[in-house]
Amino acid sequence: MEKKLHIGIVGSGIAGLAAAVRMAVRGHEVTVYEAQAQPGGKLNQLKLGGFRFDAGPSLFTMPHYVDELFRLAGEGAQSHFTSDRLHVVCHYFWTDDTRLSARAEAGRVAREARGNLGVDPRRHQTLPERGRRKYERTGRIFLEKSLHRADTWLSRSVLRALSALPSYDLMHSMHQVHERELEHPKLVQLFNRFATYNGSNPYKAPGLLTIIPHFEHGIGAYYPRGGMYRIPQSIYELALRLGVRFHFDSPVERILVKDKRACGLQVKGKPRSFDRIISNMDVFFTYRKLLPEEKHPERILRQEKSTSALIFYWGVGASFPELDLHNIFFTEDYRREFEELSAGRVYSDPTVYVNISSKADPGDAPAGRENWFVMVNVPYDSGQNWEAIKAEVRRNTLAKLSRMLDRPIEPLIEEEDSLDPLRIESRTGSHLGALYGTSSNNRMAAFLRHANFSRRIRDLYFCGGSVHPGGGIPLCLLSARIVDELMHGAPADATPASTTLKPLWNSHTH
Repeated sequence: MEKKLHIGIVGSGIAGLAAAVRMAVRGHEVTVYEAQAQPGGKLNQLKLGGFRFDAGPSLFTMPHYVDELFRLAGEGAQSHFTSDRLHVVCHYFWTDDTRLSARAEAGRVAREARGNLGVDPRRHQTLPERGRRKYERTGRIFLEKSLHRADTWLSRSVLRALSALPSYDLMHSMHQVHERELEHPKLVQLFNRFATYNGSNPYKAPGLLTIIPHFEHGIGAYYPRGGMYRIPQSIYELALRLGVRFHFDSPVERILVKDKRACGLQVKGKPRSFDRIISNMDVFFTYRKLLPEEKHPERILRQEKSTSALIFYWGVGASFPELDLHNIFFTEDYRREFEELSAGRVYSDPTVYVNISSKADPGDAPAGRENWFVMVNVPYDSGQNWEAIKAEVRRNTLAKLSRMLDRPIEPLIEEEDSLDPLRIESRTGSHLGALYGTSSNNRMAAFLRHANFSRRIRDLYFCGGSVHPGGGIPLCLLSARIVDELMHGAPADATPASTTLKPLWNSHTH
């Protein structure tokens, strides 16, 4: 039987919640301190008049990582959390009036591409298949294991994966791989956009990231019943049932260190003793604010940050049948857009993402109306005038959507709010408003992220999007699993995830 420990967790983002569940399942006493008034971190919600919005991430993949938490706790996920696999993943719009509906299955996407773009389906299917193979060879190594421990690199599976290194396209950018594999510039642009899933630039990010489309089209894209906020809400409720204690409006002021060991937290001026500390706070602020007297890993903390976002929450007083849950309105010049982002600016004709959760859950908007979550990728904060930028982006976005939908949008806006990099940092503690911590524009980026443990301070662990394996819901959930395995030496549940995928897909498909 494992020794019962008192675990202190800083932050209740999705990774902190998952870590709390895993620690409680182990039989430990768990206390979570959260600076905000509610759990969820970036995964939160907003209500404006009769409209409800998911305030943060809007795409859900890899639902088995959420289900896994319920299974570890001995509960059936279906009783507390359910999600439906999407038949249509995304609607794509180009400025020349070309449109494409990306179906969930790769074969149907290929047929759609043939009909709308005149692309040979065989060429389209080659890329997703290669992405799947790359993921199966590398995913359990680079995403599910610590890359900062020697024993990870001594296993046979790692040696097999390394033997196929030339096939991973590490020496090519995503764009170069897509140009090589796809014959149509619009299809290249469509697949290039997957780099934005971790805040990267497809013209710089390594070709290994061509595994990302497999998450969406191979494993599937889902919509949680009740909205994206239902993900952290359901895990929080599970943690409460397991006896985890939460303290909201309680920002941690210091991680207490004695004899190079994390031994407690200071909250509201009072020290509180713990056997282990897990920080779900952005790793930059964990060091700068909570460990000011310790030596900081400056090289890691100064790495290039990922992109941020400008988000407009619009309660729209009309219905648009041509739109779906996820919609992308492309720029004509994608390379120019990313050149501007790299220079710290926003292109005058940006790609616009529109998420409308009321398409899946009509209760999110009054009858005959829609809740638009409108997002434009922008650089992380480096001192820009965000009020001026926001006003310009709003004008350009409204003009673009009105033109491409052939309908004036601004007169339809009944409710409105917005989020920019400064507010993202202040609300979620994300350094410089970067949504995914450091960028993945370097071919060695996976190895340069901060480890899930401290090399200098014993009993201190890290989870969340600013550390390994990276940002996004699935990777944050995996960071909590890695912390669990690092702390205890073995998985809580030795059942390989791959053996559970097919039943989970079927149970969520509608």
